[in-house]
Amino acid sequence: MKSAELPLSSSTGRLSDRIYDHVLGQIAIGILPVNCRLPPENGLAELLGVSRPVVREALTRLRDDGLIASRQGAGWFVTRRPAANAFDFAPVSSIPDIQRCFVFRMAVEGDAAGLAARNRDKQSLRRIQQVLTRLDTMVAQGREGGLGVEEDLLFHRTIAEASGNRFFVETLTSLREQIAIGVNLNRNLSLIQPRGRILRGQQEHRRVFEAIEAQDEDGARRAMRTHVENARKRIFEGG
Repeated sequence: MKSAELPLSSSTGRLSDRIYDHVLGQIAIGILPVNCRLPPENGLAELLGVSRPVVREALTRLRDDGLIASRQGAGWFVTRRPAANAFDFAPVSSIPDIQRCFVFRMAVEGDAAGLAARNRDKQSLRRIQQVLTRLDTMVAQGREGGLGVEEDLLFHRTIAEASGNRFFVETLTSLREQIAIGVNLNRNLSLIQPRGRILRGQQEHRRVFEAIEAQDEDGARRAMRTHVENARKRIFEGG
């Protein structure tokens, strides 16, 4: 099998760590699939601008992790991909990170909602509506209804599922912990703010659903982006 090219990123850190992370990333996303032969060590060293011992150190670590193996006279070959959770997003560790997560969600979830409007069927639409109804009930009950964090997360996930593209679902799954921080904060603040605040959030949910129901792709995308941006503003700017 033809060897893959491996342009090295400009990240900083110990050289062997950079080579290790880079090759690991290429394996994880399938650029270097299982059974693919890596370029020879000398070729890798020249291609990546490092010495051969640095390359060998990184490849030895990958071998010890069970990701590559050396075949006598043939070179290094990929033996398996890393576990699915190997590249889970790092935890949110600061207020700016929470805001960045909202900005990221605007792009990803906006497009997911647009695709959901295009691809949804009766079953996926019914699932979204069921979660929306549960949120309606919780909002109507106020404090007694609970925070509704899980239901809020589920509403967004069912829309991603309705898109018909598993990568939207996998992205939200990987980001679940980070998204939950923002949702939890938003809904906690809603309990101590005027009731109109949580009602506005639920009205935004309904507008997203109605656009998906109407198969209005552009409208669903706009409604979801507006909702996520407004959720960010409700936390950091009030209202």
